[in-house]
Amino acid sequence: MSNWPQLDYLSWRETCSALHLYLQIAGKYRLAHTPWLNHSWNATFYVTPSGLASSPIPDGPGIEILFDLREHRVVGTCGNGRKASFDLGASTVATFHGRFVQLISDLGGTPTFNGSPNEVPFPVPFAEDDRDRPYDRQAVQSFHQSLIAVDRVFNRFRTAFLGKSSPVHLFWGALDLAVTRFSGRRAPLHPAGIPALPDDVAQEAYDREVSSAGFWPGGGGIDYPAFYAYAYPAPGGYRAAAVQPDAAFWHEGMSEFVLPYAAVQSAADPDETLMAFLVSTYEAAADLGGWDRDLLECAHGQPRKVRTPDAALATHAQPAGEEKVERLDGPSKGRYRLIIDGIEAEMTYSRAGQGLIIIDHTEVPAALRGRKVGERLVRQAIEDARRDGVAIMPLCPFAKAQIGRHPEWQDVLHR
Repeated sequence: MSNWPQLDYLSWRETCSALHLYLQIAGKYRLAHTPWLNHSWNATFYVTPSGLASSPIPDGPGIEILFDLREHRVVGTCGNGRKASFDLGASTVATFHGRFVQLISDLGGTPTFNGSPNEVPFPVPFAEDDRDRPYDRQAVQSFHQSLIAVDRVFNRFRTAFLGKSSPVHLFWGALDLAVTRFSGRRAPLHPAGIPALPDDVAQEAYDREVSSAGFWPGGGGIDYPAFYAYAYPAPGGYRAAAVQPDAAFWHEGMSEFVLPYAAVQSAADPDETLMAFLVSTYEAAADLGGWDRDLLECAHGQPRKVRTPDAALATHAQPAGEEKVERLDGPSKGRYRLIIDGIEAEMTYSRAGQGLIIIDHTEVPAALRGRKVGERLVRQAIEDARRDGVAIMPLCPFAKAQIGRHPEWQDVLHR
C-alpha cells in the first residue's frame, strides 16, 4: 500500500496546474528540436526514480532535461559534461520560462520553441503569465510516487502485446501518463477539433486503430485523479462492455472508461486491480473491433525468461496428437475447449434450431496468447459444421474476425 500514496487533486490543484505548464515549456523545447516520431512520441517525458526526464534532445552538444521531483529542481545535462539547474518552488510561469531559457543557453543549446500552452483553457503565453503560483513539495512528491507505481503496472501490461505499442510516456499536453496498443489497421480520419491542439497533430496521432489507457492527476472535467481507457475508432457496443473492477464506469462526457485512482490505491492489491482495468478495457476494444488477438498477444513477460517464438511453440509446446480440441455439446448450448499446460481456453455456442449454431464467446487466457489457440477452436467448429451440415453465425467478434481472415471457411457462414 505504501507504494500507492493517497492523492487529493483539489488540495494541490494550483501546484499541479503550475507543474503542468512548466512541463509544457520543457516539452515544447524538446518538440522544436527533435525529429518527428509517429504519434508525437518525440515530445514526451518518461518516469524515472527521480522524476520526469526528456531523454537526449539533439540540440547543441545534446541536452537532457530532468524534472527532479524529489529534490525539486530542473536539471539540464549535455554531451560535453556540463550541467545547469534551478530550483522548483513558488513562482510565476513567466519566471520559470526565463530561467529555462537561460538554462538551455548555458548548456550550449538554442532555446527557441513555441511560446503558448496547448490543451489548457484560456491559454496565456508563457512569457506573459505573471500570476503567482504555489508549489506544494509534499504533493509533488506524492504525485511522483504515484507515477512510479502506475509506470510499473503499465510497463508490465505492455509486455503482453506483440504488435505495435507505444512506450509508457507522459504527454505534457494533457498531463497524462499513457500506453497505447495498435491493431495494425488504418483508422478513419479523426475529426480533430481538440482545443489548442493543431488538427494535423490529432489526425496523425489517430491514423491507426488504437486501444489506449492512461492516468491523469485530475482536471480536464474530473476533480480527482483517475485512470482512463478508450478506443479509436470505438467499435459498436464498446461503451456498454463489461469492464473490471466494479469501480470502473463509462464517462459520457469524455466518452471513455474511467477508474478513480482511489479505487486502485485502496484495493487489497492495487497492481492487480489496475491490471484488471487495463486488460478488460483492451479486450473490449479488441474483441468488439475484431483485432487478431492470436497474432498480437502473448503472455506477460518475466525477468530473465525469453519469450518462446510462435514457431517453437508449434513445434515443442504442441506436439502432434496432443492437446486436442474437445467439444462438450448439449441440446441448446455447448462449448469447445482446449487445455494446454493445465490452462483452459474455450469457445461457447448456442443452437438456433436444427441447422444453425451461434458462436457467442471466445476466451483465451493470457498465458496462451500467441499460440493460435483461438484459431484452433474456430477451425474445429468449422470442421464440425461441415460434417454436421449446419451453418455458423459468429456473433463473437473474435470468431467473426477469424472467419473473415479465412475465405476457405466462409462456406459454412449463415447467409
